[in-house]
Amino acid sequence: MSGEPEPSSSGFGTDVPADVEDYISANEGDPSLPWDIFGHIFDLVKNGNQSFRENRFEEAINCYSRANNIKPCDPIILANRSAAYIRISKFLKRIPASASEYKARTGLDPTTHAELALKDAEKLVNLRSNSEKAYILKAETLILLEKYEMARDVILSGLQVNPFSNYLQESFQNLERIRANFTGRRSHRKAERSDDYDCTLCLKLLYEPVTTPCGHSFCRSCLFQSMDRGNKCPLCRTVLFITPRTCAISVTLNDIIQKNFPEEFAERKLENDQMTNFGVDLMPLFVMDVVLPFQKFPLHIFEPRYRLMVRRIMEGNRRMGMVIIDSSTGSIADFACEVEITEYRVAEIEWVQDIPPEGSEAREELQELARNAAEYARSWIARGKRAARQDRRRLERLLGVEVMMPSLQDPERFSFWLASLSNRRPHERLDLLRLRDTKEVFYFSPVFALAISWTQNTPGTGISSSGRAGLSSAMRESCNWVEFI
Repeated sequence: MSGEPEPSSSGFGTDVPADVEDYISANEGDPSLPWDIFGHIFDLVKNGNQSFRENRFEEAINCYSRANNIKPCDPIILANRSAAYIRISKFLKRIPASASEYKARTGLDPTTHAELALKDAEKLVNLRSNSEKAYILKAETLILLEKYEMARDVILSGLQVNPFSNYLQESFQNLERIRANFTGRRSHRKAERSDDYDCTLCLKLLYEPVTTPCGHSFCRSCLFQSMDRGNKCPLCRTVLFITPRTCAISVTLNDIIQKNFPEEFAERKLENDQMTNFGVDLMPLFVMDVVLPFQKFPLHIFEPRYRLMVRRIMEGNRRMGMVIIDSSTGSIADFACEVEITEYRVAEIEWVQDIPPEGSEAREELQELARNAAEYARSWIARGKRAARQDRRRLERLLGVEVMMPSLQDPERFSFWLASLSNRRPHERLDLLRLRDTKEVFYFSPVFALAISWTQNTPGTGISSSGRAGLSSAMRESCNWVEFI
């Protein structure tokens, strides 16, 4: 987000206390931390603060999150990260809706950023209930989420901590004006019932509406049921990088629907509750295996119908029945066991990039490796295509490999493409995934090893004919490496 204009001030009409806090101001000499760990956290927060002050908020959040991984629930880190989320949310709210007509917006929406800011602010209030800034941050996020009544209560709680806070007093007055304007607009402008409030998948009133980055709105359950079969928008086919865990409900649209169509909204809510809370005498069945009471059973869910069922179960009481087909009758067995989904494998991640070469000489050496490997790879593919003229399917696979060859200007991508030509075992591919030196990825590839032999064992170098025959044999064998593609 570097180079973007400074986001507008908050809904209060004044901005939150202007700056983020330096880590050393409150944590110098923390006896609970070894000095080297403290120094690492200090550097991360310092870099995050610098990014924040230069309006590079995504970089700032990355630094704060890495610091939080080392020392979770540190008040300084939480406050700074919450402030960065708030700034991004405000910036995104300023972008007009018409902007997405020409270029689809990707990434997290302003509501999601505000909700992430709220999580940090709530933790901060619990840790520092006597901190004015904690209440300011929490109220700020609630206003971004248009939860004005809750924001009012938070400001009043902050005033109990510090009744003489000019900022909180001014914030309270501005919030009262916002609430009055919001209530007035809502009372004079009642939305008319139209197809604009219908989900284009189920053709019913939107329930828990989700607006995609490409600008289309669907019921949350309908959208992810569609995405069980592919990660594209059901209308415009734009690729969507969203999941049920990270995708936020459109607060504004949901509020409009709930306030203007209460009866129809109540019907949709009842319908949804019946699908997620089945009651005492009804239970969804997973037809797979026989499970005994107290037995732990791993599941791998991939069929769309079961992914939908599991998602609904997770939104309800997390319970279902595990049953098997009785081989003697050919129908579902008359006994089953109730099971509870207790764990999901979720990871907090850190993005990893290859280590860039240092200096022009190292970059040129890497480019030379890529050029040599590409020359041999093209020769290898050409040989495979000639050998596969009578095998249409194999020829199509080779053509697919050829068209996916990345540009030599990106040695990192090219090295992984080259390594992917060999049919490696999972643990070998894992070793490859761990590599961060592009040169090592090149050497990992058998195709590259043959490329080195090809450049070294050219005619005129004194290599024996048997040696060249052996190399040709290896080349012929290498043509089989793409059979798995």
